[in-house]
Amino acid sequence: MNYELCIEKMISEFLTYMGLELNRSKLTVEAYGRDLRELSAFLGKGEEMEDASTISTTDVRAWLADMARNGISPRSLRRKTQAARAFFRWMQKQRGMATNPAAEVQLAKIGRKLPEFVREQEMEELLESPILGGDPALNIRNKLIINILYSCGIRRDELAKITDADIDFHQKEIRVHGKRDKTRIIPIADELLDEIKEWQTVRDSLYSFPAPAPLICSKHGKLSGQAIYGIVHKLLMPTGATHKSPHSLRHTFATSLLNNGAEINSVKELLGHSSLQSTQIYTHLTFSDMKKAYDAAHPRSKKNTDQ
Repeated sequence: MNYELCIEKMISEFLTYMGLELNRSKLTVEAYGRDLRELSAFLGKGEEMEDASTISTTDVRAWLADMARNGISPRSLRRKTQAARAFFRWMQKQRGMATNPAAEVQLAKIGRKLPEFVREQEMEELLESPILGGDPALNIRNKLIINILYSCGIRRDELAKITDADIDFHQKEIRVHGKRDKTRIIPIADELLDEIKEWQTVRDSLYSFPAPAPLICSKHGKLSGQAIYGIVHKLLMPTGATHKSPHSLRHTFATSLLNNGAEINSVKELLGHSSLQSTQIYTHLTFSDMKKAYDAAHPRSKKNTDQ
């Protein structure tokens, strides 16, 4: 069997293993498949190889260097390295490959961008102002979308899944169905509960859905994540946020909590993060804000600037 056929067979078997046994997402499997076939094609340009067991660390580094020269981003290079590591690790277990040639290859460093958020004052002004024009009933729904995302910090797809059964008016809680079917409970304020009740009354006068009815919906049923994105983007246009999206409101939620003294582990649980590392980026963001506030307002800072 020639090199191309041999390594393609092994890649296909590995991708099947990823999907069926590791339960990786379809997108991840497809991305790893592209990466590994790129590696195969790159190595195939040189002299013939009997099988993947002859691939060396030098080969993997040469492939990544070639990708970098062609303008591939550090984030993509990082994923490609991880794909190679996972493939050769599988080769060690399944095919008795002696070493993992990608194990010693350093992951490309990527600068982590601070999340975009909307200023608290802008959010308060937005929520206090009526939405002008359009259908008055849908304006109530759209304002509720903004308020839930800002007040609960949930993802747009999580919002789309919420039904009446997920809202506990007595306990003042909302049940959120997150990634990998994980469920979490988020407390909600009286004002938001009142807005939910108002929209439910309007919704039930317009549409007829079997119980439990979707909370955020149109006459066709629950709104998609894409539809929610469009609504939020339009309503955030008056704000100074660079990215006007549902995720910006999730960032705003986390930033507001930490700026007002919330404990980081509590914020982690409210956001549904699996690790504290995902939440810690907001501490950098709030520290940056505090430093700017200090530089702008503290008399000692002004004194040092004037000197």
